[in-house]
Amino acid sequence: MTYRLLPFRFLRFDDARTLVVNETGEHHFLRNDDFERFVQRELPDDSDLLLDLKAKHFLFDSESLAPFELLAAKYRTKKAFLDGFTSLHIFVVSLRCEHSCHYCQVSRVSSDRTRYDMTEETATRSLDLAFRSPAPRLKIEIQGGEPLLHFDRVRQLIIEGRRRADEARREIEFVVTTNLALLDDEMLAFFHEHGVFLSTSLDGPAALHDANRPRPGNDSHSRMTTNLRRAREVLGHDRVAALMTTTRLSLQSPREIVDEYVRLGFTSMFLRPLSPYGFALRSAGTTGYAMRDFLNFYVAALDEIIDRNANGTFLIESYAQLLLTRIFTPFATGYVDLQSPAGAGIGAVVYNYDGDVYASDESRMLAEMGDTRFRLGNVHRDTYESIFGGDTLRTIVAASVAESIPGCADCAFLPWCGADPVHNYATTGDLLPHVPTSDFHEKNFFIIKHLLSLYERDADTRRIFWSWIRNEAPQAEAVA
Repeated sequence: MTYRLLPFRFLRFDDARTLVVNETGEHHFLRNDDFERFVQRELPDDSDLLLDLKAKHFLFDSESLAPFELLAAKYRTKKAFLDGFTSLHIFVVSLRCEHSCHYCQVSRVSSDRTRYDMTEETATRSLDLAFRSPAPRLKIEIQGGEPLLHFDRVRQLIIEGRRRADEARREIEFVVTTNLALLDDEMLAFFHEHGVFLSTSLDGPAALHDANRPRPGNDSHSRMTTNLRRAREVLGHDRVAALMTTTRLSLQSPREIVDEYVRLGFTSMFLRPLSPYGFALRSAGTTGYAMRDFLNFYVAALDEIIDRNANGTFLIESYAQLLLTRIFTPFATGYVDLQSPAGAGIGAVVYNYDGDVYASDESRMLAEMGDTRFRLGNVHRDTYESIFGGDTLRTIVAASVAESIPGCADCAFLPWCGADPVHNYATTGDLLPHVPTSDFHEKNFFIIKHLLSLYERDADTRRIFWSWIRNEAPQAEAVA
């Protein structure tokens, strides 16, 4: 019998090739004339191309249900992030911070305003909700402001969270997001005792980092690097990660930024654009730029990172790693912005210092700017059922199903991308994006296409990308 087509999307990738992508994200490049023959059902039964497309579930040529059952299994695997419901629980223990970062997406307050601290009762009630989640493995991330300014609450959350997890025989992981400036020996000993991971910020070499992240004494970089070394000695090298934020100052220094991550011994870095929230929005005239400027920076920095890997230094670009994992494996990544529906509320949730609950950190930031549309409830007034089953979260989830969004539904990259209704609302006032003018779309479409082009370029780049997917340095090739 002649073959029949299974659902897929396609993109004229370049002048010579068409990319086809099926519902589970498997893909294949075809010459344009072969694509025409494929869709016209004119491929010979014994052609290698037909066999390749059949193996990847772009077509079927029998009455057996097996191809559909296998395709369904792959689709369930891609959507497995939905199984456990909310696994990441973010606690904002204080809005206080001693840094004055111009791009900060949090509406921080000065370090003496303790009324912006989370109380013991609020922390306890927030933990009550976190442990109502059906997720088999919980991750508690403690943020600020600067959480080390309210270390008593950090201590309570970790001790109480560990006790509850042990009693319930549930796995739990703790991360404290800190600028490291206030880290002391007592804190380090406590973090070591409880197996805590630290996440910090590194924007590049000292001059750039200090310009982006000013603090009294203008010593942000030196404090961070000194305490980074101490934290690694006590906790272990792999228990301290760093993120960078790209400002207008950063755009001219991709090589220097990558060099600094290499110099400090990091094995990963996350190239992030500015976010349209909090102080970052207020200072956009000083620190902001067009998305195209960020993408030019991203390409230059990624080239530097690939070059370091080619010369023997293992360094992952984390956003590329997330996308490559989605493109080349059947597994979900858990990154809330690259999911459909998005992970806001159903994958991650935020408990603010005042007990208000938000579907994402971004929706909390909008509330700090005066717009509480995405507030799910409050731990002192509302139940787990009303917070996680209420109309607000249902609306967010419905608006984040990319398969139903005009402009996303027919995009070839849909199985690898996601949706972010909070970002859409913050930038346009609408939960649904206007895809042709969306920064979110522009960034992801460009980076996905660029990664595919690099992957197709040569064997060395493919080897590097697969080492990132596996999260391990590539083995040296055997010499005959």
